[in-house]
Amino acid sequence: MNAMTKEWIEVGAVDDVPVRGARRVHTQAGEIAVFKCADGSLFALRNRCPHKGGPLSEGIVHGHGVTCPLHNWVIDLSTGEATGADKGCTPQIPLKVEDGRIFLDGAAIAKLAA
Repeated sequence: MNAMTKEWIEVGAVDDVPVRGARRVHTQAGEIAVFKCADGSLFALRNRCPHKGGPLSEGIVHGHGVTCPLHNWVIDLSTGEATGADKGCTPQIPLKVEDGRIFLDGAAIAKLAA
């Protein structure tokens, strides 16, 4: 795990992420949460709500959003943007899936760490 392949970092299997749940990944930029929606879509965000820094990986996944467990902000998983009247954004990390394995964009993670 965490083997570097070109610019992509392998973080585990698709099956490691529960449906309507998340898996935390420790990186040089801090924790990244990988989410799986009910339709099987996968998304990766920094594991911090833009409001109070709550752990998004512990939130409720619904549709393509996650509700922060601290103050109920809803974050769009595809953009990292807070929805509704709430304002704020958490960084979204591009990912890809190959042969059932999840890879995060190493350049995006390095940029967050800088």
